Formats: sequence, structure tokens, C-alpha cells
Amino acid sequence: MVKRLISANSSEMLQMKRDDLKQSIKASEGRVILSENVVMHEAMDGITTSEIAASFGADLILLNALDVFEPKIAGLAVDDPSETIHALQKLVGRPIGANLEPVDTEADMSEDRLEIPAGRTASKASLQKAEALGLNFVCLTGNPGTGVTNRQIAKAIKTAKEEFSGLIIAGKMHGAGVNEPVVSEEAVKKFIEAGADVILVPAVGTVPGFTKSDLVSVVKLAHEHDALVMSTIGTSQEGSGSRIIEEIALRNKTCGVDIQHIGDAAWGIQSPFDNIYPLSRAIRGERHTISRMARSINR
Repeated sequence: MVKRLISANSSEMLQMKRDDLKQSIKASEGRVILSENVVMHEAMDGITTSEIAASFGADLILLNALDVFEPKIAGLAVDDPSETIHALQKLVGRPIGANLEPVDTEADMSEDRLEIPAGRTASKASLQKAEALGLNFVCLTGNPGTGVTNRQIAKAIKTAKEEFSGLIIAGKMHGAGVNEPVVSEEAVKKFIEAGADVILVPAVGTVPGFTKSDLVSVVKLAHEHDALVMSTIGTSQEGSGSRIIEEIALRNKTCGVDIQHIGDAAWGIQSPFDNIYPLSRAIRGERHTISRMARSINR
């Protein structure tokens, strides 16, 4: 058996393969925090946004807008681009993932489409590159306006199962510019059948009409099929202040989610540190919050 993620040292976390990481998250009983960080901006004084997120209690780091064919992270200088992820893992001592977007060119768009480079889309080639870079997980989802559909996410999961050995997270935080329900039972079933390890859903309170009963249904369905669930704050409410973050955190923990995600839109680069900290305290208390913040990455 593995140690639960909220109590694991950096050396233990970074050695975990897909199944071990999944079990370690499950064993943490709804107390795992994932911070999503845009890679194009350094936070301050030549450091990465990921270092700030890790220092304030994030257990998992998700890179947004990383081009896997040309991997660059602001605040991180490497001589060999192929070592970018390994270098960041060494700096933050956390499992690192990246968004890859299953863009649907035939999607019924509700807004203008945002075109993104091939290195940010989900494809056989990009997933092979994600494997080569050493990412611990991939997140198959969509940024605003990119035209990602649930149909295309299900296809991308199957490709990821063939080309990538790490954890696979899949689902939508918001509409991604498409005229379709953000979450549906049919889509979740297809994600599970395709082999997703973690079902991504919007946090209750972030997307209109997605209720606690909807989330509980998703959690029950996923857990019955040995999948985990991650609730996401991806609608800029990560900048709404600690009181709102705490309310969302407890509401979604009650529904049984395994991971709580906090997005990058508050500063446009990541959630402010004063929101990661209250999220952590709300779902796991001061003891585990301080332990994660203070535990040296050299352990």
C-alpha cells in the first residue's frame, strides 16, 4: 500500500506511478488540493507560479497553456527543454501535470473560437510528448473559447490510455465556448468507459445549474467504477475572496469529491496565495495545512 498524499514526502510522491498516485489521493479522503498555474508569466522575482502554489499548500500542480512541443515555464531557466518538467518537479517537490485540450473543430460554438497551438491540444503526438517530458498526469479539459467538447474528450481519453502512463483527468470546468451541457451523466459514463482515472467537474457554486445533487450523482457513479472526482473552481471565482472559497470547499467536500482544484484566473496566472491557504484549512484543518506548507521538498 502507499502513503496518503497529504502525508507523503516529496521523494515518495514523485516516485508514485499512476495506480499508486490514484490510491494515494483516494486514501486522503477528500483533502487533496490541486493548483492550476499559467506558465507564460513568472510570479515575481524570477520564480515560478508553481513554487508559490506549492509553498501555500498545493499537493498537485497543473500547468495551463504549456506547449509540450516547446515547453517553456516563465521563471524557470533550463539548458535542455526536454528537462523542463523534471526541473520543476525538483523545485516544487510535487507531481506535475498539464492541460491538453481535445479541440473539436465541428463544435457548435457559443462564442468566437480561440485558436491554440498543436502543443496545447490533445493528440497522439502531444500525449507521446507528455510521456517523454515525464509529466505525472494530464488533464483533458478546455480553456474558455477553445471549442472542447465532451465527445472529443472521450476520444482523447482512449488515446491517452495508449500513449501516456500517468494519471488521466478528464472533463470540463465550464462551457469552453461550446453549446452543450458542461456535465452530463452520459458524458461521465463515456469518460469512465474510456479509462479516465479522475472525472473533472465544475465545483458546485461555479457553473449555473450544476447542483449538489448533480455532483453527488457524478461522485457515486465514478466511485462505483473505481474512478475519482475532482471539483474545479475555474470560473474566476478563485478571486472572490477567502470566504467564498471556504464555502465552495466545504460544499463540495460534503458531496464526496476526492480532489479540489483552484484555478488560475484571479491574477490571470494562478489563484492568490491567500485563497489556496483558506481552501486548505477548510478541507483538512490547520494541522495538515501547516504540514504540507512546512514539509521540506528534500525529505
